[in-house]
Amino acid sequence: MARGVPGGYRIWDNKARRWWGDLYELCPDDLLDELNGGADYEKITALLRRYRALKR
Repeated sequence: MARGVPGGYRIWDNKARRWWGDLYELCPDDLLDELNGGADYEKITALLRRYRALKR
């Protein structure tokens, strides 16, 4: 689940009950849809890698 936090969005892991991944200033729509929709682990991981690479 994506949640808004000061400065952007973070990913909340309901099972582990902790923040997961990086802080995103702008949360891409396709990542947000996957997190709050189907939550397919492989798709989320691929999207996170893609957006993390764009930050560099």
